[in-house]
Amino acid sequence: MLKEYNLKMPHAVYGGGNAIGNITAIIQNCRAKRVAMFTDKGIEGCGLFALPEEAVKASGADYYVLDDLPAEPSYKAVQKLVDQFKASSADLIVACGGGSVMDAAKLASVLVTDQYGVKELLDKPGQAQKCVPIILIPTTAGTGAEVTPNAIVAVPEKNLKVGIVNENMIADYVILDARMIKNLPRKIAAATGVDALAHCIECFTSNKANPFSDLYALEGLDLILNNIMDACNDPEAMEAKNRMQIAAYYGGLAITASGTTAVHALSYPLGGKYHIAHGVSNAILLAPVMRFNEPECRERFAVAYDRCVHGEKTCVTVEEKSAYMLAWMEKIVKDLDIPTSLKEFGVPAEDLDGLVEAGMQVKRLLVNNMRQVTPEDARALYLEIL
Repeated sequence: MLKEYNLKMPHAVYGGGNAIGNITAIIQNCRAKRVAMFTDKGIEGCGLFALPEEAVKASGADYYVLDDLPAEPSYKAVQKLVDQFKASSADLIVACGGGSVMDAAKLASVLVTDQYGVKELLDKPGQAQKCVPIILIPTTAGTGAEVTPNAIVAVPEKNLKVGIVNENMIADYVILDARMIKNLPRKIAAATGVDALAHCIECFTSNKANPFSDLYALEGLDLILNNIMDACNDPEAMEAKNRMQIAAYYGGLAITASGTTAVHALSYPLGGKYHIAHGVSNAILLAPVMRFNEPECRERFAVAYDRCVHGEKTCVTVEEKSAYMLAWMEKIVKDLDIPTSLKEFGVPAEDLDGLVEAGMQVKRLLVNNMRQVTPEDARALYLEIL
């Protein structure tokens, strides 16, 4: 019997040269009178906010800027921004930023109500309904937040990050403009790029993998593996940067159709308690978890090898192909100078029990892992990176 699967997507996606210019017509076609622009002070400070701001101005609509959002925000910090948005009486959202900015904007788009807030959605995410249309403009090539129905917030009481999932948070419009990532610092480009890599390989090796998720996960994986080094190392490699943007978008689509696995599940405590950047947390865990999963994912890794290795293929057996893919991913993390140990973040060894307990709470993602993760397995994986 065939299993069921589905994929919900944004209404429209604009990419390529001057993609941001489409914002003006979108606002006018939506007949929006007042626009709330979500961003953060870092985006404003480096001048990236000017491009979408000019496009909003050209529409003739009034606009209001909401930029008071910390990195890796808690649900309380996001609620504060949502309350400001509600007070603005805006009838359309434009969000320009990384995953945290876009996630906050997505939550705001379903929270123009006094019946519930962010805290209530942690327990009952399905109750939220779309209230205002939203345009998302990613400033990294990694999170895929521009296309997913997910919003991630920190829950300090649990020392954990929690995903709120509701299909009504899927963006109405997405803008993929490579100018927004042209001058991204190498450190951020690397961490977010490996985050996209994790999305693709996790979704391709997920228990929930299906023809829809495979389509985007494999194409995204191919684009990332063959472009991430140029995109991170060469500020002028606009073609590679554009491909990374598309790959990150495909990774988000794969998440929407399938779901990430133990890499993301075990990374959530690292962001929730120690405020380690999401992409870095995933990069630290990527190789250990993929090595752990290899016995169950070997055939899938071999398929990925056949798709992503271009030119002469030297591997013949499934085992050789699988080993090649694991080594390739590990080399990318190393060559991009991403930390591979929690020692660099001052995480003490005595926190191991707490990490295991928190990581094992992320059952929403652990059930997707093809190889079952026990508390003992989680302990061994965390020990590898402590």
